[in-house]
Amino acid sequence: MKIGILRVGEAPAKVLERLLENLSGVFPESECQLISVAFALPNQAFDKARGQYRSDIILGVVRDYAYKTEAFNRVLGVVNVDIYVPGLNFVFGEAECPGKAAVISLWRLRPEFYGKPPNFEVFVERATKEAVHELGHTFGLVHCINPFCVMYFSNSIFETDRKKSLFCNKCYSKFQMSLV
Repeated sequence: MKIGILRVGEAPAKVLERLLENLSGVFPESECQLISVAFALPNQAFDKARGQYRSDIILGVVRDYAYKTEAFNRVLGVVNVDIYVPGLNFVFGEAECPGKAAVISLWRLRPEFYGKPPNFEVFVERATKEAVHELGHTFGLVHCINPFCVMYFSNSIFETDRKKSLFCNKCYSKFQMSLV
């Protein structure tokens, strides 16, 4: 299986490189690769009244790319803007469930967003958890009730920090079954 990481807008290269390494650790039987092309943020995704971008529209860009290329089984879009879905204040990411496309936002994963000092390791760990979570959805996994499982729904950064970057045994079994 090949997982591609697609920049949509600006995203720090150092974070993307670490994300690539970490995803290779979580999905050891996969080849993870940074996609050489980058896409611009779609103008129609920006909601002036909210000052945020609609994640479903950005996911559409990632989805279009994912289904046009045969180079990757999954494509993870990474943005560095605040995203939301109608009905929620914000989301850390969104994905097809199941499907080939997912997107995460780095915007609210930085400790500085919460008034804390910068911490690159915490930032990358949070990005990894959200990436694995959204990719999990592409394999058909739904939210888990185990608060330590990566598939647990994060309604706040505290829940992201509490959970691990790995699937619990139950979700891992479902993930393995999705590969058959």
